[in-house]
Amino acid sequence: MSVPASAEARGGPAARRDHILDAAEACFVRNGFHRATMQDLAREAAMSPGNFYRYFESKEALVVGLVERERERGAQLVEEMERSGDRRGALLDIIARYFVSITREAAVLRMEIWSEATRNPAIAALTARTEAETQDWFVATFSALATSPDCDPDRLYALLAPLMKGILVSRAILPDYDPGPAVAQLHALLEAGLDGRLPRTTRAGPRITALV
Repeated sequence: MSVPASAEARGGPAARRDHILDAAEACFVRNGFHRATMQDLAREAAMSPGNFYRYFESKEALVVGLVERERERGAQLVEEMERSGDRRGALLDIIARYFVSITREAAVLRMEIWSEATRNPAIAALTARTEAETQDWFVATFSALATSPDCDPDRLYALLAPLMKGILVSRAILPDYDPGPAVAQLHALLEAGLDGRLPRTTRAGPRITALV
């Protein structure tokens, strides 16, 4: 496809990079990470393949760019929390806003990256590193916000993480999903954990039989 010069010249390098990441997100959501080709991605961004490769040399590099952009957005939320006079209230508000406002496309993209991590060692390493950084930040934040010596930040994160991932999965696969009740459960569990009100032991749930 012939791309008008104005489409490739629009904005500076940072703006063009952001435009490419937006296009990659749309293409990965529509076609899947595995099926999308670099030619598809360049076409989605309305750029010539040669110019596209100047910014990202592979699909893996695009995923790194998407993850880095998400990390930057997360850092902005953290700064917002740190500036707040009520860090605990700000954390609860940020969690609610993030999970209530996340689009289905963003949730699908997250699942695409997780799926590719099961096949691609580079994406798996990136995902593992991101997960570890996220856990470290939450555990440190829980430690700082705890109001009781009975608060166990590591255990609290271990309980919250599956709920947070479950919201993302539900948002991706259920078009009419309402995250409100799950977010309320997140808030209640977080408040209880910070106040040291979690039960000492967790009763085992019913055994799940694999369907084969």
